Amino acid sequence: MTDTTPSRQIAESLRSEIANGQLPPGGRLPTVRELAERFGVSRNTVTKAMTILKTEGLITARTGSGAYVREPHPIRRLGPGRYARQRWQVTTVTAHADDRPSSEAIEQQGGQTQEVTLIEADQVVAEALGIEVGAPVYERARVMTRDGLPTHTMTSYYRRDDVEGSAITDPRPGIAGQGGGFAVLASRGLDPHEITEDIAARMPTTEEALLLELPAGEPVVEVRRTTRTVDGQPIEYARGIHAASRFVWSFTYPIPD
Repeated sequence: MTDTTPSRQIAESLRSEIANGQLPPGGRLPTVRELAERFGVSRNTVTKAMTILKTEGLITARTGSGAYVREPHPIRRLGPGRYARQRWQVTTVTAHADDRPSSEAIEQQGGQTQEVTLIEADQVVAEALGIEVGAPVYERARVMTRDGLPTHTMTSYYRRDDVEGSAITDPRPGIAGQGGGFAVLASRGLDPHEITEDIAARMPTTEEALLLELPAGEPVVEVRRTTRTVDGQPIEYARGIHAASRFVWSFTYPIPD
């Protein structure tokens, strides 16, 4: 062990046992009392060590049951291909056992809740869609799942006239219509052509952590997307909050001059 505080030494010892499989995913850790006796320290010192591991997202606590090694989630690789027209009607996704492209591929069934509301555009939405602040827009908020487990949220905004009366304003769960939101826009003469995405990592709000069932210490990745037609007209602005451990972003592109 490195020369540091007892709580950090205990955390490092348990971290190593998790890494080498001695404490397997889903496995229950010894109790605080057992660990205190094992390391010859107070229970308070062990509790501090456990807090370190919880903050790092390595373990989770279950009330009345104890602490458990966090089980890994399949990781989905995200890139421009997820917006391909051939995927607009697809509701299954391919994930991987870890963040390597060569790792075991896992097919998972995607799903989503849906809440549609007509609201007034705020400054951010108005600027993205090229409209005035306060103009009516449809807000389409979803919680996305894989095999029933939440992975990310996605909230899209559309000009009222662009989607009024379409499947995009249907609040029933699942993709919009037969082919999803992009297919609906294309059917109304607003064919998606270009997407700009801004991606940033941060810690979640309390509401986001509860909604995505995140363990303590896990960050989220926020994606802000603006979709435009071939002539540059913005037709959708969306914001997604992704559990960081369940995704990896992958892009291949030529190096600019």
